[in-house]
Amino acid sequence: MQRDLAAGVDSSTQSCTVVLRRLEDGAVVAEARKPHPPTTPPRSEQAPEAWWQALVSAFGELTTYLPRIACISVGGQGHGLVMLGEDGLPLRDAKLWNDTESASDAATLCEKLSPKEWAQRTGSVPAAALTISKLAWTERVHPGLLAKARRIMLPSDYLLYRLSGRAATERGVSSGTGYFNPFDNRWDFALAELAAPDMDWERVLPEIIASSEAAGPVQRIDGLEPLQGALVGAGSGDNMTAALGMGIREGDVVISLGTSGTLYGRTTIGIKDPTGAINGYADAADAFLPMITTLNSAKVTDAFRRILRATTDEFDTLALTTEPGARGLVLVPYLDGERTPNLPDATGVLAGIRSDVEPSQIARAAVEGVICGLLEGGDYLSSHGLERNGRLIVTGGASRSRAYRQILADLTGRQVWTCDLPEAAAAGAAVQAAAAVGGHHTSKIAEQWEPRYEIVAEPCKRDDARMEDVRGAYRAALPLADWRKE
Repeated sequence: MQRDLAAGVDSSTQSCTVVLRRLEDGAVVAEARKPHPPTTPPRSEQAPEAWWQALVSAFGELTTYLPRIACISVGGQGHGLVMLGEDGLPLRDAKLWNDTESASDAATLCEKLSPKEWAQRTGSVPAAALTISKLAWTERVHPGLLAKARRIMLPSDYLLYRLSGRAATERGVSSGTGYFNPFDNRWDFALAELAAPDMDWERVLPEIIASSEAAGPVQRIDGLEPLQGALVGAGSGDNMTAALGMGIREGDVVISLGTSGTLYGRTTIGIKDPTGAINGYADAADAFLPMITTLNSAKVTDAFRRILRATTDEFDTLALTTEPGARGLVLVPYLDGERTPNLPDATGVLAGIRSDVEPSQIARAAVEGVICGLLEGGDYLSSHGLERNGRLIVTGGASRSRAYRQILADLTGRQVWTCDLPEAAAAGAAVQAAAAVGGHHTSKIAEQWEPRYEIVAEPCKRDDARMEDVRGAYRAALPLADWRKE
């Protein structure tokens, strides 16, 4: 049987999604999804074996297609710390990106080296999310455990390793570790030493390969024997593969509304922000993907939907039937601490509440709070040179929400676009797989397979002063969420 399909995997915090695309034209042929164990910060951990079992199970739903799969690549959640012992088994559960227990360790790392120097060497400053902080936490809380590690890798690297038997990684996902230099595309072993000294870092870290390169063929996997021999791509972070899947161009701004929120764009400029608000990530196409990330996005409105006992559609209607500014009600949405700004111990704040408060005000304030937080980050990215003259694109689960789309359009005064590719990270991983098997650059396949875009929201008649009042009220409420510092 002809191997004419590319398989893209999105191994996210919530689930494993596999999307199959035709090598000929990128058309989506089939997909499957399996859940991962739920987690909630401050301690957010998962067993790497659970990712593998979800991957195997998802492929198991696509049995009839397996002999046709020519190549596979994995887009995985970033930053997670996977440590394998001499037997190839995890030494403990993986600490995930949204685990905040290492906040104090991140602060200690910034005492050992200035934030400016961290940004110059890695594009980012240590925070609880970055892998280097989790290394330092492990060394502090489980002394001696890291010394037993034969391999230290990221979630996408782990799945690549299980598929191909090769310990390899690439620049996009590795640029979120805190010990990788995305400007020179190399490990910075001296930075890893600051987290855990006396380690043979050159031995334990994966080999760096090009984003368009192949890691090797799939090994024999029980129950998935027809996959054997398919080529395994380099893999990357889920945001990096999503950018490939959506065909992001320089000037586009992407807002991803999932469990977390991200705002990013593609640029040839390597941004180095000493405040740590911007993560100057690499992308999977030899450029950069500077990003603002918030811990609290769609899960905020999920929480308020539960409180209001409203369906998704009912919640959207409530939010959209209330005037901008929610009659003075403002939500600072740091329900589970926050990453940008770096406030791991913060809580959410609902300010301006009165006895006549209505459910519609709460719904509006929740959506406005999430969006305002991301737009603050977008303004900061722009001040560092990120071009924003292209499309404003929404993706992620909550991008289907009428309220998120319309309120975003109103607050920015811009058209909001989305594409007909609901599983962008998995579909983008398939782009990377196709590039590897065909010997092409990822950007070439991404351009050839660019999805169809449509405008999903137009700004209502804009009252600039009123929209600035909404954002001004949000800024004024921000200090209330950091009350512990007093």
